[in-house]
Amino acid sequence: MFWNILVVVLGLAMFEIISSVDNAIVNAHVLKTMPEKYWKIFLFWGLLFAVFVVRGLLPFLIVWMANPALTIGGVMTAIFSSDPQIKEYLTASKPLLLLGGGVYLFFVFLSWLFLEEKKYAFLVEDFIHRQGVWFYALSSIFTVLVVYISLKINPILALAATIGISAFFITDGFKKNAEEQEKKIMTGSGLSAWSKILYLEILDASFSIDGVIGAFAFTLSVPLILIGNGLGAFIIREFTIKGINLISKFAYLKNGAMYSIGMLGLLMVTESFGKEYPFWLAPLNMVILIIIFLGLSIKELRQAKAKL
Repeated sequence: MFWNILVVVLGLAMFEIISSVDNAIVNAHVLKTMPEKYWKIFLFWGLLFAVFVVRGLLPFLIVWMANPALTIGGVMTAIFSSDPQIKEYLTASKPLLLLGGGVYLFFVFLSWLFLEEKKYAFLVEDFIHRQGVWFYALSSIFTVLVVYISLKINPILALAATIGISAFFITDGFKKNAEEQEKKIMTGSGLSAWSKILYLEILDASFSIDGVIGAFAFTLSVPLILIGNGLGAFIIREFTIKGINLISKFAYLKNGAMYSIGMLGLLMVTESFGKEYPFWLAPLNMVILIIIFLGLSIKELRQAKAKL
């Protein structure tokens, strides 16, 4: 049992880190435009807000949405209860959590693969990016397929899928707006330090949704999600201060993160339809992909140094 918990917590922390790399890089860039007093305020109070408010409340909110018959207080009681009946009730909502979250994550992956500017790890990524318009066609086909299968199993599953899709487009809109705001900040928009802190908190909240939703691929235990995501959030904040330049040198780390997100999304969708996977599959899949793309990044760094 201890080793199972350890694998899940470490997997959650790693997933939180890799899904927050972009966020950390933006944070580092914006913090450089602020007086030291203000970035210290953000790094301390922002961490508390990110861990205890955003990543602390989101899992409870998601579980409550999957179990609307319970009150918010009832959800909190149920999550920390050892009553077998309550555990069984929460487990019954697992397909809803997995399908909504899985569809969301898979859309995040497709959007990155087709639409986002990136460093190409493989030639096929360049080809797919040039066919960006197909994102909308494939997304529509995927939506119809998932909803069709869901309706055959349980109509509520179809609702969960559409909620996941809606959540993607809402957060994607926030992220695109954040990119525009970052450009204004970096070109000297005259925003006050407090305005920049508020911007960073909103950005962090939108990015944290990926990590929290993906966490349900690892476990339904909210206490473990809180520990794993909290640990990951703390580590990525430390990198924001000390090691973000090192992380940004690994050109293909983002690719590995996005392929991990895509695979997690597919695992969650298929599991919601009844396929069963061992608890270690999601963490193992993520570790293998990150090692592959980290290796590609290190190889490129060595080749670049050899040319100097």
